[in-house]
Amino acid sequence: MAQLIADRRDVDFVLHEQLEVAELSKNEQFQDFNKKTVDMIVSEARTLAIKEILPTQQISDEGCIFDNGEVKVPEEYHRVFKLYNEGEWLGMIDDPEWGGQGMPRPISLAANEYFYGANPAFMLYHGLTHGAGKMIETIGTEKQKKLYLKKIYSGEWSGTMLLTEANAGSDVGALETSAKKNDDGTYTITGAKIFISGGEHNMVDNIVHPVLARIEGAPAGTKGISLFLVPKYLVNDDGSLGEFNDVVCTGIEEKMGLHGNCTCSLTLGGKGNCIGELIGEENKGMRAMFLMMNEARQLVGLQGFAVSTASYIYSLNYARERIQSKHLTAGKDPDAKDVAIIEHPDVRRQLMNMKAYVDGMRSLIYYGGYVQDMEELATDAAEKERYEDLTAILTPIIKGYITDKALEVTSHGVQIYGGYGYIKEYPVEQLMRDCRIFMIYEGTNGIQAMDLLGRKLGMKKGKPFIDFLGLMQKTIAEAKGIPALNHLTENFETAVNRLSETALYLAKTAMSDNILNAFAFAHPFLETTGDVTFAWMHLWRSTIAMGKLIKLAGSDDPAEIRAKAEKNKDAAFYYGQIKTAEFFIRSILPITMGKFNAITETNGAAIDMLDTSFAI
Repeated sequence: MAQLIADRRDVDFVLHEQLEVAELSKNEQFQDFNKKTVDMIVSEARTLAIKEILPTQQISDEGCIFDNGEVKVPEEYHRVFKLYNEGEWLGMIDDPEWGGQGMPRPISLAANEYFYGANPAFMLYHGLTHGAGKMIETIGTEKQKKLYLKKIYSGEWSGTMLLTEANAGSDVGALETSAKKNDDGTYTITGAKIFISGGEHNMVDNIVHPVLARIEGAPAGTKGISLFLVPKYLVNDDGSLGEFNDVVCTGIEEKMGLHGNCTCSLTLGGKGNCIGELIGEENKGMRAMFLMMNEARQLVGLQGFAVSTASYIYSLNYARERIQSKHLTAGKDPDAKDVAIIEHPDVRRQLMNMKAYVDGMRSLIYYGGYVQDMEELATDAAEKERYEDLTAILTPIIKGYITDKALEVTSHGVQIYGGYGYIKEYPVEQLMRDCRIFMIYEGTNGIQAMDLLGRKLGMKKGKPFIDFLGLMQKTIAEAKGIPALNHLTENFETAVNRLSETALYLAKTAMSDNILNAFAFAHPFLETTGDVTFAWMHLWRSTIAMGKLIKLAGSDDPAEIRAKAEKNKDAAFYYGQIKTAEFFIRSILPITMGKFNAITETNGAAIDMLDTSFAI
């Protein structure tokens, strides 16, 4: 059953062989998290996900019920919500002072891979809750921390993020929600917000809303935005709940997917009685919100990955079991028996495509968490800054590239199931619908691409991006010491050099009169950067796997390695690592090279097109 939504063997490979997370236990902060403890945590998460959360996935597709301002989630959620909170899963990475468990991020990401793969709609009620708590922990006052944090990290209360308005989507600075300062230092909030995940539901006693609003008289645009804590029920000084805070749900959206998570419209202060308290500084709301937004963007990448790995595992098992048509080499042999569809070349191609992206996603997402842990552990200011900058570079790739590929992976899942994949009896069609939003919310992938090109590429005169490429070069140097990987290392090195050249070209173009054309190619640049980053992850994996294979086979001869893999389970796993890397680097990366050519040509057709010429 454990194989239904994730590949545990690969989870362990990334945690223990690629990242060696148990080594983090040598630091006092993580001293309790040795290998035995790590494995136990992942096993417990897997059990909860498969036995309790997964059975709610298909049920959740029936959606939530809105009735006179109240939202009722699927009844089956309540028990699972309680079990999740009792396990203290929400605060896995957080400070024990506030009810967290203080574990390294890659471990929490492994647990969340199972949780989100089991039911992403259910898990959304927890994702933004954690983000709201983390923001309070980071910039809240001591009083705010004491009143809110333990209730939030325990899951007793939930949290949201109130940014979007009908006329202020990606352009947050156009918001109209206002805040009027009261004599007691609180603010009266008036406005309306939309697209609020979990904005109202019946699983908790209180919901804490971080709200972006403009204080009366503040500057226009993002410079005049402040951030406020607006609970559904006011919180008394002793932590008990007070009066209803005039936060009213006016409806929930009918969506393409994620039906089990209510997407709410909220009216604040419709009766003039909505009270908020400032969190952070006046007019610094966007800066404060981005503390939450960056975590949310990496979380969205995890969501895309989790549904991708679930779709892959479902499709792999189906392809092994579904008997259809004779083997291609059987010709017209009337006695030939039909075979499992995994024996058909095009199905194998699609499964390899799915595996190549899923494995790359897992390595990159876990690595992104590892980088953040290393930033926290760093005692040298320069080292801390390097890890912080690396996180900045990785964030648009994790959010943008991974969610783009999630749709591709889940589409392959539907295709492998054939006609059955398109009907609700099987799980892959729901996963594909559920994952489509990940390319949109928390900053569309077009915005992620603009962020990579417009901010991250030239940040600190390009040093962080150069350092990022330098990490790839270190892996190349290591791989060159393994002759059996030459067929991968050479191709990857060529791609890294081409990425460097393209980045420099596009950065210069973006600062010229040709800026519009440059940004028309921002998304292709994000995609090619993601391709090369995944190739890096695969080559990194291969340096580990090939060493293990050579040791197991007692030789680096390909025939002897394959023979060993046919008889030995561990060898088969490592052999799969090499072949997956070979597929990505030799079959997908050459396409990336063509994309580099298109980017550096920077053809202006998209910009030169007349608006009226798109259609008459």
